[in-house]
Amino acid sequence: MVTLSVVIPATDRRPTLERVVSAVERADERPEELIVVDRPFRLGPAAARNVGSRRASGDILVFVDADVEVHRDVFARIRAAFDDDPGLTAIFGSYDADPEAGTVVSDFRNLLHHHVHHAAAGPATTFWAGLGAVRRDAFLDAGGFDEERFPAASIEDIELGGRLSRRGCRIVLDPTIQGTHLKRWTLVGMIRTDLFGRGVPWLRLLLEDRSSSSALNLGLRHRVGTGGALLLVAAVARRSFRLAAGTVAFLVVVDRAFYRLLHRRRGIRHAAAGVPLHIVHRLTSAAAVPVALAAHVLRKRDGRRD
Repeated sequence: MVTLSVVIPATDRRPTLERVVSAVERADERPEELIVVDRPFRLGPAAARNVGSRRASGDILVFVDADVEVHRDVFARIRAAFDDDPGLTAIFGSYDADPEAGTVVSDFRNLLHHHVHHAAAGPATTFWAGLGAVRRDAFLDAGGFDEERFPAASIEDIELGGRLSRRGCRIVLDPTIQGTHLKRWTLVGMIRTDLFGRGVPWLRLLLEDRSSSSALNLGLRHRVGTGGALLLVAAVARRSFRLAAGTVAFLVVVDRAFYRLLHRRRGIRHAAAGVPLHIVHRLTSAAAVPVALAAHVLRKRDGRRD
């Protein structure tokens, strides 16, 4: 049976840390090792995870964010996955469908993550460090998280997943491996994260690596939805309200499974609020494109000057 080392990056002093640690300690088939990296405070999550990984002795590194409360069966599922499949390099899960905060924005954002990960279950070319596990030898051999490229919370886990995938490693998304997200989202915080924490760096990563991806939020449905959101803006700008109404109806149909999830878990009010919030999410993704392109061009120009 494989041994597990849980690594929790906690240098941002999250108030939820005690609940997260308690959930790990009372889980079934508890890990052999629990490492909480809570100092020095200047470390970003990528660097903190790397520090914890170098201290770890288990066969498998299990990364758990300091605001994710794992379900009791998480470690049993992770052990079984690696014991049953010696060729598996990494596996990651999902937020559950019962987020903690209960606010409209928090429920939207956390349930959207749950929905996207459940829809993408199976072989993956990415990774998620909120609740993900990787063989320690493969992780260290790949160089761990790129803490220089990502000194703050960003897409360091996505970049790692892409790097592992290009090395021929096999990664699986198993949404039955779940945890409750304890983060309280605000609208401003969601937009900032979607634009600068994820959208721009993810697109810059694709441009710099000259690669394409349909993983998770870059899938066809997301691209179609983003195109629809841009069409909606154009329709409103031209005061073509019939086109605007038709576009909104189209967007609801495209993402009807997600809105059914919102309605089932939180009721009609949250489902209705999810439509404009989803449009904002899509437009933020679209806004990331010119920002990422501009940053990429400037970087290449500066490189030529050097």
